[in-house]
Amino acid sequence: MATKKATAAKKKSAKTSVKKAATTPKKAPKEKQVAKTARHPRGRVIERHGSKEALAKTLSESLAREDQDATSIATSLKTASNQQLLRLAKVVDAVKQKYGSRAKLITAIGTAEKKSTDKDFLAALDKLPLPQLFAMASSVERRARA
Repeated sequence: MATKKATAAKKKSAKTSVKKAATTPKKAPKEKQVAKTARHPRGRVIERHGSKEALAKTLSESLAREDQDATSIATSLKTASNQQLLRLAKVVDAVKQKYGSRAKLITAIGTAEKKSTDKDFLAALDKLPLPQLFAMASSVERRARA
């Protein structure tokens, strides 16, 4: 003869087996659609620009001053690291979007500093590299807002 505990355990196991059959099977988790982009600088250069040489060539045209040759700049940029080239590309794109060209950036800095008529100041700005000019322009804008 079965004890009360044994019969209660049998009833309980019978109920759980019915509940398990009644539940629907679990769905598989949805796969997240994440765009695969390269994380390493070399991968990003190849993904966005095709090759390091192509990126150096496009950057050299924007970075060259009037008295410099774009091909000589391109050859020196080919020896730069991929991370440096990506930073330069970021600055060149920002300058093109915001100011249009190097000359317009220099005139914007001159007018913001209230030295647009000072030819020596503008000539000194023309000798500076593009990333330094862009940093100077952004700091002048911050000072103007404050």
